[in-house]
Amino acid sequence: MAISAKDVQKLREMTGVGMMDCKKALVEADGDFDKAIEWLREKGLAAQVKKAGKVAAEGASCAFVADSGVGVILEVNSQTDFVAKNEVFQGFVKDVASVVAAEDPADVEALKNCKYPGTDRTIADVTADKVLAIGENIQIRRFVRYAGGVNVPYIHMGGKVGVLVNLEVEGIDAAKVVELGKDVAMQICAMNPTYLDKSDVSQEVLDKEKEIQLAAMANDPKMASKPDKVKEGIVMGKLGKYYEENCLLQQAFVKENKISVEKHVAAVAKELGGKIAVKAFTRFATGEGIEKAEDDFAAEVASMIK
Repeated sequence: MAISAKDVQKLREMTGVGMMDCKKALVEADGDFDKAIEWLREKGLAAQVKKAGKVAAEGASCAFVADSGVGVILEVNSQTDFVAKNEVFQGFVKDVASVVAAEDPADVEALKNCKYPGTDRTIADVTADKVLAIGENIQIRRFVRYAGGVNVPYIHMGGKVGVLVNLEVEGIDAAKVVELGKDVAMQICAMNPTYLDKSDVSQEVLDKEKEIQLAAMANDPKMASKPDKVKEGIVMGKLGKYYEENCLLQQAFVKENKISVEKHVAAVAKELGGKIAVKAFTRFATGEGIEKAEDDFAAEVASMIK
């Protein structure tokens, strides 16, 4: 299949690898980005990368905890950053988040059929009104709701990234763990872990990672001749590094990188005289994975001078 310059550029942004190698990888993978990344890693050209791709859409992610203690994280998209910063839009996002907390809808479609606060109209109807008033398309994209435990929200750059952390707490006043929750939320915002704990990583993912690392060694003249037992030991060490990069509890705590997040949480719990466990988290990067239509400036100019 034909590989476009745009595809090559996208893979380059995702991996930091040179354009020619990115093109070669896409050709080898028949245009499949995941397979192209694997090919680059096997050749020793790319490190472990997040595969979300370039963030394109605008809007806001709202992390919110209701008076009931229910935590909600919600993403609503708009067409421009200008509208995302608009007070009317921001108020709409917060109102919709409050409905998620109160009504516990099953999904986005069910949410749209809920009543908008202070009215007898549905959220879908009010959304249509906002589109007309603001002059841009608005889409409620996704949400997560945590009903139990202690929920701690964090919003970065006015909603560019939203994080919600769910803690299980025993023998400690909930108010005393909010600071810890904020620290963990900022860790998640900055380090973007894929998993909560290493036990959450499937055997399939580990097998694929092992396969990639062995292939990378086979392509490295310095490593290819080493005994299989030595290679196996090196791979196991690299899997440990994989956990440290991708699993929240095994990551180095950003405020004190000599200990892991897991050990920091345990230390705080001991200091406060109880038990604390990070049970779940959600991180929304606004517009993540959505491609925004790009104008072809050269084509536009060419059409004007015909």
